Amino acid sequence: VSCRQLKDKDFFSKSDPMCVLFMRECDSDNWRELGRTETVDNCLNPDFVTKFLVDYYFEERQQLLFKVYDIDSPSIDLQNHDFLGQASCTLGELVAYQGTQVKYQLSGLPGNCGTILLTVEEVLDCKRVIDMQWYAQKLDKKDWFGKSDPFLEFYRISEDNSYTAVFRTEVVKKSLNPTWRPFAIQMRQLSGGDEDRTIRVVCYDWDFDGGVSRSHDLIGEFYTNVRTLAEGPGPANEYELINKKKQAKKKKYKNSGVVKLMSFGIREEATFLDYIRGGLQMHFTVAVDFTASNGDPRDPASLHFLDSSQPNAYMMAIQAVGEVVQDYDYDKMFPALGFGARLPPDGTVSHEFFLNGHPTDPYCVGIEGVLEAYRRTLRSVQLYGPTNFAPVINHVAKFARTYRDGTSYFVLLIITDGVISDMPQTLEAIVQASTLPMSIIIVGVGNADFSAMETLDGDVVRVSSRGRAAERDIVQFVPFRKFLQGGPWQSNQMRLAREVLAEIPDQVTSYMLKNHVKPGPGPQGAS
Repeated sequence: VSCRQLKDKDFFSKSDPMCVLFMRECDSDNWRELGRTETVDNCLNPDFVTKFLVDYYFEERQQLLFKVYDIDSPSIDLQNHDFLGQASCTLGELVAYQGTQVKYQLSGLPGNCGTILLTVEEVLDCKRVIDMQWYAQKLDKKDWFGKSDPFLEFYRISEDNSYTAVFRTEVVKKSLNPTWRPFAIQMRQLSGGDEDRTIRVVCYDWDFDGGVSRSHDLIGEFYTNVRTLAEGPGPANEYELINKKKQAKKKKYKNSGVVKLMSFGIREEATFLDYIRGGLQMHFTVAVDFTASNGDPRDPASLHFLDSSQPNAYMMAIQAVGEVVQDYDYDKMFPALGFGARLPPDGTVSHEFFLNGHPTDPYCVGIEGVLEAYRRTLRSVQLYGPTNFAPVINHVAKFARTYRDGTSYFVLLIITDGVISDMPQTLEAIVQASTLPMSIIIVGVGNADFSAMETLDGDVVRVSSRGRAAERDIVQFVPFRKFLQGGPWQSNQMRLAREVLAEIPDQVTSYMLKNHVKPGPGPQGAS
């Protein structure tokens, strides 16, 4: 952190500045202090030596506030010092900036407050990738007519002590003693780069009855951390699976099986941030379901109903994903598509039309522009059907096909309320897109049966079409009802973004590594 041309608050000498960094707490207006620099005496152009260490999560909009003070006494209370100015930004803006230093104007006082210069470097630990494999013994039998179909799900603990799912193994069918395939995950993704941060591991019996993870039967869970895992296979990494409900009911309950570490290793490879700093642009496209099953937009029960007091589920999904991704898109121009509606003037049914009403240009200015185009479209089209995904997937794939060199990556958000009508064509489109720099997020709104959508999410079984499997798992499906847990809608929106975007960095790097694309050189002098 450096500052230039700060205000001079001292009469007989120059100011003695110090910079304080705050981060906005999740879904609140509270700002938590992350750290302070040293004080630089008698200087209006300080270059602070102290660095701020901040955990970076692509899936969160991490808002930062830098405040500069003139330090006049040993007091640690900031109210006892003169305020010199402040600047705010997101961590995403800083890491995506294509230059050596980001420059912001300080504000908060009359007149010119000077500027603050920020340089961002990735800590070397964030480049570490963990390779590991697990097996289990004597799992509880959950199915009445056969053995369990177990899989493991790994969760990272967040700053607010909530858990975010970061990896799911494949399902091993009909086994109480499964061995799962080896897998790799970035340490940043698993534990925020912190070897001592708690990792939660849950073992489920896969149950295909609704497409929501909580519909799977819980076998048991355990907790660990990277430091313990690094000890490798052995007694330290043999974990009893505990089902707390069973434990509370049965006095003689011991466990629901044992999960053991089979192999563990740590290596270094190029990270998502290496590609972002090397010039990678993220392109975000939204596709909205305008089929009749959503209900008449004038009806308050409709999923498309426009309520002045809060956004509907479609708008929340657009904001949740768009507000995070926009920091990585240099021109903030977003294509917005619709499908399943009859268009004016002649009522032609379309499964690939532009929300802004333009015949050839789908781009909207900023996320607010996308929302305005969505609201305008609702007033001009007739909801119809059927629910076809393939046209919008192929629309984005057409652009992704021209950018295989690592300079661009495309994220398509599809928001839908119902059962897909063109499953064979959609499976084919996904298999084709899996070879491209592209990811697909599907958010299901409403209370429909979304079990078919689980087929598209390759976490359980890799998507295939006409005998050909997808090269990569590029689809993430979540039902929005999973996040409607009461509380302010902003909290639901934040939880949705966290879940649907958590896999994107690994999907980006998996494409780059599979296609031997190295990060660009990055800004001169930047790390």
